Amino acid sequence: MGTLTLLQSDSLDSYRAIPASAQDITRLEHSLATLAEQLNQQLRERDGESKTILSAHLSLIQDDEFAGNIRRLMAEQHQGLGAAIINNMEQICAKLSASASDYLRERVSDIRDISEQLLHITWPELKPRNNLVLEKPTILVTEDLTPSQFLSLELKNLAGMILEKTGRTSHTLILARASAIPVLSGLPLDAIARYAGQPAVLDAQCGVLAINPNDAVSGYYQVAQTLADKRQQQQAQAAAQLAYSRDNKRIDIAANIGTALEAPGAFANGAEGVGLFRTEMLYMDRDSAPDEQEQFEAYQQVLLAAGDKPIIFRTMDIGGDKSIPYLNIPQEENPFLGYRAVRIYPEFTGLFRTQLRAILRAASFGNAQLMIPMVHSLDQILWVKDEIQKTIVELKRDGLRHAETIPLGIMVEVPSVCYIIDHFCDEVDFFSIGSNDMTQYLYAVDRNNPRVSSLYNPITPSFLRMLQQIVTTAHQRGKWVGICGELGGESRYLPLLLGLGLDELSMSSPRIPAVKSQLRQLDSEACRELARQACECRSAQEIEALLTAFTPEEDVRPLLALENIFVDQAFRNKEQAIQFLCGNLGVNGRTGHPFELEEDVWQREEIVTTGVGFGVAIPHTKSQWIRHSSISIARLVKPIDWQSEMGDVELVIMLTLGANEGMNHVKVFSQLARKLVNKNFRQSLFAAQDAQSILTLLEAELTF
Repeated sequence: MGTLTLLQSDSLDSYRAIPASAQDITRLEHSLATLAEQLNQQLRERDGESKTILSAHLSLIQDDEFAGNIRRLMAEQHQGLGAAIINNMEQICAKLSASASDYLRERVSDIRDISEQLLHITWPELKPRNNLVLEKPTILVTEDLTPSQFLSLELKNLAGMILEKTGRTSHTLILARASAIPVLSGLPLDAIARYAGQPAVLDAQCGVLAINPNDAVSGYYQVAQTLADKRQQQQAQAAAQLAYSRDNKRIDIAANIGTALEAPGAFANGAEGVGLFRTEMLYMDRDSAPDEQEQFEAYQQVLLAAGDKPIIFRTMDIGGDKSIPYLNIPQEENPFLGYRAVRIYPEFTGLFRTQLRAILRAASFGNAQLMIPMVHSLDQILWVKDEIQKTIVELKRDGLRHAETIPLGIMVEVPSVCYIIDHFCDEVDFFSIGSNDMTQYLYAVDRNNPRVSSLYNPITPSFLRMLQQIVTTAHQRGKWVGICGELGGESRYLPLLLGLGLDELSMSSPRIPAVKSQLRQLDSEACRELARQACECRSAQEIEALLTAFTPEEDVRPLLALENIFVDQAFRNKEQAIQFLCGNLGVNGRTGHPFELEEDVWQREEIVTTGVGFGVAIPHTKSQWIRHSSISIARLVKPIDWQSEMGDVELVIMLTLGANEGMNHVKVFSQLARKLVNKNFRQSLFAAQDAQSILTLLEAELTF
């Protein structure tokens, strides 16, 4: 929650109007040097995404083309320095804005950022005095926010941001995500500006902005935020540890990334490596291919950020649907089955060899691995291996530092490969299943065609049997198998993937903490049996039913536990109390469905209120949604209206018992009710100093 605060974009007209001067070239060089010095200072003070983005900004101002075009505008068109900086910015931004790539369009903010910083350094007296000092919880509303503006904010009071133009790969959004700042983007500024100064709740997960929320809405979100903070803290602890199943089966959890900028955030989320680095991002939406040095620096950057963690570089998957104009590849009717990836390498050997040189040079700085996309025959990988050896000879001849060897793998995405995995095992070190393309190739379904997209489903007997065959054959020959499509991060299918014996799951990095946490609850042997049964199913529907019925075996957890007892809670009403106690059971893994459990509690509450007098309420339910029967307790700071003729309540004891508990809930309820009649027992509960004291008292007095 916070106050909606409007930040207007600044006009640059005053800079544009400054006349040309003989000192302009000197001023430009001084401003470039000053900005570089400032960025270097910030680099020494920052880490993670902030450091990576600042490094990218430093590279931009040191780029010869960026500064050279400003000089050209001054020399050839006789523009003043201010106008030249602005016109250079507008030219670059116009080109980026016209790009088909979301990633490049969202670099507009970075170009604008460093250009405005140059203007402010050159003429500090003209710098706008926008007040970005946040003295209270604030939801910032603006057209866009540059990375440097974001880094200047007092984040403890930044409750959220509403940005009209920011996209998902914006550097500002990356910084916000790393700082756990919720962001809504794409909302028209005009629609929100009139509410400036009013309180609001921003729910980025559900895409909700509640302006002037009433007590019920604000109370709901206060509890939801408390639960989210608890869950985030718990998942952060899980993310920091290596991934193991409940029975200590090791599995690598890695991240899919497209740029070096994403690497620090991925590692912060618990990635144990990068299972897919999409190198083609470097080639797209530009006039010419990146040269060897540019690629080397990009690959080196992610390897240095990784330390000893493995980074799998997928060689350029371009051509086909990823059109690269400067390659002059004719348009195709069916690009997914067309001239792309490894199929174009023999024609563009120089392009491929340049990439190999860059990767092999960077590989000497870390744990690099090489993966070839769209392989369908052994001949292709033999040709690639020959090119690697030729490249190593070249690098030795040139006297450049490089890796002498590099682990080599293939993307398994063409079904024909599945039948000759044994042959590939003689030539490569690992396999990574590209489930997205493999699914559409296996079923002959265009996943982007809405008329057949419903047929695109990797969870079918045929697909699972294929995965099983790949893993079994590879393991028999001592090779590891990963998966790097969207399927790898789907929590519902994690038991199947573990059961199939995959060695690595690579996914979007925000999914990693939850997947690691879930993995610790799964027994690999039980999952192996689940996968065996799934492969015997006759349809996707049968597999889904099998998954729904699958209940991971877990250690028995006590009915009473410290994690479910709270003192000095400041709930406003019974709704908040029930929401918090059910949500807490979700955070603690006692239910995977806290909302459904809460609904079951309310169904009972609507039949008869659960206030029992003496300032106590005992909401209760038997529910299919509870995995571990639990007693949850909240002692309140002050009484709340329980909407009961038995009076207000200051102690809530919630019983949530499994649907198969028989009449046990009646026994538990009755024993509690009898104890609560005892004045001394009640007084002891109300007087207990902390949650541990309450737990000790109940364990001594209750016998269930």
